[in-house]
Amino acid sequence: MSDPDSEAGHGMKELSAGADAAGTRLDQWLAAALGPDFSRNRVQALIRQGAVSVNGMAVTEAKRKMAEADCVTVQMPEPEPAEPQGEDIALDILYEDDQLIVINKPTGLVVHPGAGNWTGTLVNALIHHCGDSLSGIGGVKRPGIVHRLDKDTSGVMVAAKTDKAHKALSEAFADHGREGDLKRAYVALVWNIPARMAGTVDAPLGRAADRVRRAVVPETRDDARHAVTHYTVLERYGQADARSVEAALVECRLETGRTHQIRVHMAHIGHPVVGDPDYGTAFRTKANRLPEPLRSQVAALPRQALHARLLEFRHPDTHMVMKFEAPLPGDMAEIIEGFRKL
Repeated sequence: MSDPDSEAGHGMKELSAGADAAGTRLDQWLAAALGPDFSRNRVQALIRQGAVSVNGMAVTEAKRKMAEADCVTVQMPEPEPAEPQGEDIALDILYEDDQLIVINKPTGLVVHPGAGNWTGTLVNALIHHCGDSLSGIGGVKRPGIVHRLDKDTSGVMVAAKTDKAHKALSEAFADHGREGDLKRAYVALVWNIPARMAGTVDAPLGRAADRVRRAVVPETRDDARHAVTHYTVLERYGQADARSVEAALVECRLETGRTHQIRVHMAHIGHPVVGDPDYGTAFRTKANRLPEPLRSQVAALPRQALHARLLEFRHPDTHMVMKFEAPLPGDMAEIIEGFRKL
């Protein structure tokens, strides 16, 4: 692909294109030539910034076609400080090395800064905790978020600390385990007992009227996104009488990863997650028929009873399959025990 690169000054790389480069896009060739630490997104950003020259001329078009013997020079910028600032927020760390970090996210913690949540997020916490061990994602000293959990969903999450890990993990999550070793399992306490012990919800998701929530929509809609959730009933609660309040503990595995996917899909089939403030409001009165103290516990639950229990993936550096599990948070465990007593 290229001759060994040489240092043409501090932070500068020079690469020569071989015959196999002819006709390929500049960003595609350069991402491969620079190695696994440089994602294609990062290469495209460098090109847009004017940091890439071909045969002595600056190039800002990522789609420029390469020719044999092209000499490509890349000015490698120092990682810039992350826009979000580090904050000393306690983390429940399950595993950490120089490539990635795995945590058990608590409820109430937003993953990424955004409108209304510019501070106090998981990203702020990771920037503070990881410090200089962040080599930079896309040229910026920040953790690489490859998947997210809703603010009030607890459980296992992984974040990348290098471009190499970010690229590998992003590809794994984009594939959703269809070809690789990625596995994700959630447990949810839902209203009513599903008629079948296992099933699949295959229903496209799009924006609801308020633009924050999601809804099952016709696949012909412009914003419709393919979404598939597989569920298995783990436990069933309730008694065989008309007044009994029925519920079930289910495990959900994702074939796609859409916003609010499990919550919307389970509500769609008549089994909204207990405590869900967005998709389970029609079932709030069910809690009034529960015996004490379970009734008060369910009524006081400020969030959906959904927990990311398991995460399994192949390490981007060692290539070993790693498996992590997070125990149920106290509020969910307490309510589930109350339902078991029914």
